[in-house]
Amino acid sequence: MDLLNIIALLITLAALAAYVNHRLLKLPATIGVMAVALLLSLALLGLNKAGIPVEDRARTWLAGIDFNQALMQGMLSFLLFAGALHVNLEDLLERKWSILSLATAGVVISTFLVAGLAWLVLGWVGIRLPFIYCLLFGALISPTDPIAVMGILKNVGAPRSLEIKIAGESLFNDGVGVVVFLVILELATGSEAITAGHVTALFAQEALGGTLFGLVLGYVAFLMLKSIDQYQVEVLITLALVMGGYALAAALHLSGPIAMVVAGVFIGNHGRRLAMSDQTRHNLDLFWELIDEILNAVLFLLIGLEVLLLDLSGPFLLTGVIMIPAVLLARFVSVSIPMNILRPFRRFTPGAVRILTWGGLRGGISVALALSLPPGAERDVILTVTYVVVVFSILVQGLTVGRLVRHLLTTA
Repeated sequence: MDLLNIIALLITLAALAAYVNHRLLKLPATIGVMAVALLLSLALLGLNKAGIPVEDRARTWLAGIDFNQALMQGMLSFLLFAGALHVNLEDLLERKWSILSLATAGVVISTFLVAGLAWLVLGWVGIRLPFIYCLLFGALISPTDPIAVMGILKNVGAPRSLEIKIAGESLFNDGVGVVVFLVILELATGSEAITAGHVTALFAQEALGGTLFGLVLGYVAFLMLKSIDQYQVEVLITLALVMGGYALAAALHLSGPIAMVVAGVFIGNHGRRLAMSDQTRHNLDLFWELIDEILNAVLFLLIGLEVLLLDLSGPFLLTGVIMIPAVLLARFVSVSIPMNILRPFRRFTPGAVRILTWGGLRGGISVALALSLPPGAERDVILTVTYVVVVFSILVQGLTVGRLVRHLLTTA
């Protein structure tokens, strides 16, 4: 199937899933789309067992979609820029140490804790996996996804400070998590000499280089936006910033995700205030809101359908179920340590650690990174375990975090 037909089918399925959710399930939009897609996948599996071979055709079609390529080299740049566009820089700077510690130290702590727990669990169920691959699993499962939970937090009246922490951490830890994953992947595949200097240089090139590159992109786009007042051209400039900037970052071996977040925050604050008319701001917001909604619908649809490509044999599935509380424990510790260090200097929302732990949903980036691993037995294990954790995170945590926030705020 060619690219145009694949895109047409994905958009059609996403629209149908969104319609079914809106009319029947009435779940939050992205969670509902994934739930419908998951039910469709399970229905296809059931029909296949009943002797109707529709699953094989669906699996063949799905295998033709490179999920990792679609997300990491396509959708992610748009989603991160659109999310960063609405983050208030003053709020971000006010909570910079909390967000920075959670997005950096928190990701690293979580990576090593998850790796250790995964190594123990896998050994207990009889699956041999080198520790370096357990570290890869820790790195890909540590970044959190704010998409599904942010709307819920707004609906339950969560404090603004808590929303900023979750959004800020999630936007930046995607980039940091990808960098950590790439560093460990190089060590796992033996493509470079394993030295502390090389690891430091790679991390600095990707993370710091991505930050500086994002600032340059944002400033150049800002100058262009400031020099004209025609919203059609200005929207096109932001589109070029995202697509061209992300491609150039990849060519320069810089972190595209970090660059998009930095550029998005720059344009969303300085650009909106100093370089845009009211009409441009309105149309720019509308355009990126629609892009965000459409791509999220497609992304969560793909997550729901990916179950057709997994090895759901007993040991793999059991490991995934056991790793759910293990990943939550690692998240709790990785949030608690930075926040307890900062507690003497800052006030936090009551129950903030518990909310950040339960509200730290895993999403498409974790699945995409798992799919990017070299083919082999290690990849099969990690992919299935990742998928189980992500589905639990979105369906269970995503649908109950609002209740938790409401309970903690009323009992504080």
